[in-house]
Amino acid sequence: MKQLKLCALMVSMGILAGCFPFMSNGPSDWDAETSSAPLGAPLPEGQFGAQDATSPVFFQNTVGDRVLFAVDQSVLSEQSRILLNAQASWLMRNADYSALIEGHADQQGTREYNLALGARRANAVREYLVSRGVASNRLETISYGKERPVEFCAQETCYQKNRRAVTVIRTAGLRS
Repeated sequence: MKQLKLCALMVSMGILAGCFPFMSNGPSDWDAETSSAPLGAPLPEGQFGAQDATSPVFFQNTVGDRVLFAVDQSVLSEQSRILLNAQASWLMRNADYSALIEGHADQQGTREYNLALGARRANAVREYLVSRGVASNRLETISYGKERPVEFCAQETCYQKNRRAVTVIRTAGLRS
């Protein structure tokens, strides 16, 4: 009798799982079409063109979309310049795309100071990309200051991740 109840329960669960695909643990078409990763987060390999070398997802995951800065600095490090060289090469090969360069700061300091610092960081990236041959009309900048942290805590490990410039790839609509 106990086995019969267990068997009936398992069959019922199987039927319910078939009726409610959104309860499954695996990915579905619905997930891929409606979910979005957090701003700046890498997308899973194999989704949304991640293996297409001309896709913005490839740029984000393979080339790299962000450079980090030291405290109160907008000077590009050697490591940042290496990454920006790769970004410039990708942008030169993919002329159908433009980029928005976001400047960010950590949570320390005033809002006004961090907006100005974010702007200097975004402009440093833009100027470097232009110096590497990317047309200036394909690049825009914006500063978010401390308004959009990747990590939120009062520790240096969080602050380091938030002192950044992020290159966001966009299609068409180039400005002159």
